[in-house]
Amino acid sequence: NFKNIYKQIINDKDNLKFTEKEIFPLYQAGPKAKILIIGQAPGIKAQTKMKLFADESGKRLREWLNVTDEVFYNENIFAILPMDFYFPGAGKTGDLPPRKQFASQWHPALIESMKELKLIILIGNYPLKYYLKDNYQTNLTITVRNYQDYLPKYFPLVHPSPRNFRWHKKNNWFIKEVIPALQSLVKSILESK
Repeated sequence: NFKNIYKQIINDKDNLKFTEKEIFPLYQAGPKAKILIIGQAPGIKAQTKMKLFADESGKRLREWLNVTDEVFYNENIFAILPMDFYFPGAGKTGDLPPRKQFASQWHPALIESMKELKLIILIGNYPLKYYLKDNYQTNLTITVRNYQDYLPKYFPLVHPSPRNFRWHKKNNWFIKEVIPALQSLVKSILESK
C-alpha cells in the first residue's frame, strides 16, 4: 500500500514538474509507526539531502522529544508527513507555504495505513489550523499553551526553528511545562507494547 501511494504521488499531474526534475516526495511512513509528526513543508536543504529535519530545527525537535536520531528516523516508530512533500519555493521573507490541497489529497491514505498510531504531533501554524480546524484557538501561542485540550490524539507545537528565539524568550512556560509533558508522553508510547 505504501509503495502504491508513493507511485501515485510521483505520477500525479500536480507533481510532475518535480518528478521530471528527479525531485521525489519527501516523507517518512511505516505500517508500525507509533507517533506521527506533521510539519509544514521540506526546506530546500531537506529536499537536497532527501532527509527531513536534518538541521538545527531537527536537532532541537529531537531534544524536545528526548529521542536519538536512530529512533527518530525509524519509520516503524516515527512517521513524518509534511503538509506538502516537496519544497514549495522561496518567497520574499522565507519559504512559500505548502500547496493548499496537498495534505487533503495524500495524508488520509497514508494515515489510514498506519494502524498503530498513538499520537499526532502538529508542528507550526499550517498543520495546526488544518487539523484542529474550529478547535484552533486565537493564535499559535494560545493553542500550544492549551495542548491538553487536544490530547490524546494531537499534541500542538511551535516550530523548532532557531529563528523562533524571540517566541521562546517571551514564552518560557513552553520549555518548563509543555516539553516535559511531551517527553513523558513520548516515553510512555515508546515503552508500550
